[in-house]
Order: sequence, then structure tokens, then C-alpha cells
Amino acid sequence: MGFLARTAITAFAFWCADALLDDLSFSGPFSLFLAAIVFGVVNALIRPVLLLLSLPFTIVTLGFFILVVNAAMLGLTSALIPGMKIDGFGAAFWGALIVSIVSWLVNRSIGDGSPR
Repeated sequence: MGFLARTAITAFAFWCADALLDDLSFSGPFSLFLAAIVFGVVNALIRPVLLLLSLPFTIVTLGFFILVVNAAMLGLTSALIPGMKIDGFGAAFWGALIVSIVSWLVNRSIGDGSPR
């Protein structure tokens, strides 16, 4: 799947999270798409390092600590994008959970283009 399609899916997931949570907001569609791009870069570069460093916590919590890492990545994206606002860790946690679920559902419904 192409870069633009993944960015559009992430932007749609951010829009869903924005609609469902009062503590997560975007100033407009440009900040929504910019946040989707930055979120992809943050997840590609920083998330693997954090997952490796937090491996003992992830093992002890049976994988649930990955949700905390996802919330941290969303919080970092919010810190880098001036038009994105998250009020607290709870909003980042639930926002990351919503973004993950919506992205997974859309990717699952669209498929990866390979024959089954």
C-alpha cells in the first residue's frame, strides 16, 4: 500500500479519535494530515527503539505496556505538531487505542492488494 494511502488512513483514524474524544483536537484538516505524516515517521524511527528498551516491562505486563508506548508516540506527535492538542495521558492512551483500532479495521477491509 502506498504512502499516501497509509497517510490518508491514519488521518481518518485521527479524525475518528478527534470525534470521539473531547481531550484530543486538531485545528484543521492540514494539521490532521501533517500529524498523520509525523505520526508515521515517529512510529518508524522512535517506536522500535522504545519497544526494545521497554521489552522487560512488556514481558512482565504480557504486552499491555505496548499501549503505553503507543500513547507516548501519540503524545510526541502532539508535541511536534502545533495544530494538534492532547490534554493528558488518558486522552493520549485512548486516542492511540482508537487510532490503532480504526487503522487496523480500515487496512483489514481494504487489504494489501495481494491475491488471497
